[in-house]
Amino acid sequence: MAATLTAVDRVNDALKRVPVLPLYFVALVPAVWTFYQALTGQLGADPMRALEQGLGLWALRFMLAVLAVTPLMRWTKLRLLRFRRMLGLTVFYYAIIHLSVYLALDQQFYWGAILRDLIKRPYIIFGMTAFVMLVPMAATSTDGMVRRLGTLAWRNLHRLAYPAGILMVLHYLWLVKSWTTGPLTYAAIMAILLGLRLVPKSGRRSGAGRTSSPREARTARA
Repeated sequence: MAATLTAVDRVNDALKRVPVLPLYFVALVPAVWTFYQALTGQLGADPMRALEQGLGLWALRFMLAVLAVTPLMRWTKLRLLRFRRMLGLTVFYYAIIHLSVYLALDQQFYWGAILRDLIKRPYIIFGMTAFVMLVPMAATSTDGMVRRLGTLAWRNLHRLAYPAGILMVLHYLWLVKSWTTGPLTYAAIMAILLGLRLVPKSGRRSGAGRTSSPREARTARA
């Protein structure tokens, strides 16, 4: 056990030296690659659909990463709090790109067709509702907004990540209409990450879930 704790401490010390700013650009590499594949005809017979789904799937993956930060800290003492803001904003960036591709490239801002699509495919409403929930979280992601809103109000607002994550999974499952390993894996991971938050927090004061420092308060749970 001591060896495990020492290994985790070493990882945490190494993570403290990782600069956050470059990670914003690294996180967008999959988007650039997906667009490159679309432009070079590598996305199959329906490249528009593949482009939309690929970008949306990356938004979901980063949302799972955001929601994994607290359970990892609590159960393994792996401290990733300083990266959570970057991960959360990356979710928002991918959601914007995903929605923009649908509105601009797929539907070409033809609002009549978009309305008919919403009626025909209600799962799109799930995705758009999730995006609306992401907007206030992204808008209040700065330290200044934490101070302005107050830590408690800020935390409550950023709990929108939970329903947003659920809606993103439902949007994806309904979109692919497939109960294969891939979609079910994402749904299972989301269920586990949210379910871990319901586990009693006894003995947590000396454990990984503690958020006592001012810096940790500013990056409080999402």
